[in-house]
This record gives sequence, structure tokens and C-alpha cells, in this order.
Amino acid sequence: MVDLKRSAYPKYPRVAVGAFVFYKNRVLLVKRGAPPAIGKWAIPGGSVELGETLQEAAEREILEETGITIHARMPVFTFDVVDRDEMGQIRFHYVIVDLMADYISGEPRAGDDALDVCWASSSDIENLDVSEKTVQVLNQVFKFGT
Repeated sequence: MVDLKRSAYPKYPRVAVGAFVFYKNRVLLVKRGAPPAIGKWAIPGGSVELGETLQEAAEREILEETGITIHARMPVFTFDVVDRDEMGQIRFHYVIVDLMADYISGEPRAGDDALDVCWASSSDIENLDVSEKTVQVLNQVFKFGT
């Protein structure tokens, strides 16, 4: 769950994870319900809690956000998000490690801070407002949608 008091205007970057989960030639996406990128479709994920491995954090976050149980594997992409307010102050700073993950079980349902969740085909991606980084990784790493 996103704690905006802890996340907004941080003193240090926060570490977050995302998970690329594929099932029946579709990728799991959530419509973000919290900033940054509120309203955009992206892979599910969230903050790493103290003491969690990247894999444990991804497995917990995806279950909380989508109702899907996964087995998180190795990192496939790392990037940072630095979001500044109108005064130029850093409102959010995340270092995000995206992992590959295997679908285990569950039916998608929006939970935690997700507005919606879906299994999206490569053609669905063209009709959704998907975050730029998600599209980039889907195309470059997975050749999904190219």
C-alpha cells in the first residue's frame, strides 16, 4: 500500500519493484491509483519493505495489488523515476527494479492502490494509456507488441 506521507518529498530515493507476469500470451497490468503516474497502466509493483528481498517484495505487492500469486525471479530492467513539483522540488524518487515472474494462480482483481487490473494482449497495449517505461521494456526485453 502506498503511504504518501512516507513517499512524497523523500529525503532519500526509495527502492521499488515491479513484476512482468505473462499468462496465455498476455501481460498483467494495473491502472495506477496513486502518484506518480496515476491513471496510467503499468506492470504491478510497489515499495520494498525493510528486510524483504526483491523477490519477496514483488510477490507480496503483486498479490496485494492484483490478487495474483506469482513466483518472482531475476531482475530484467532497472530505472529510476524522479518526479518534481511545479517549484522544482523532488516530490517522488524511486529506483525501480523490474523482475520476471511466473504466474502461479489467481484471478485478477483490483486491490491496494490499483484502480483496475487486466491481462493485456500486445494489441490491447495499443489501446490503453500504458506508461512509457512499461511499453519500452515490453518491446525491448520481451519483444511483446513489436
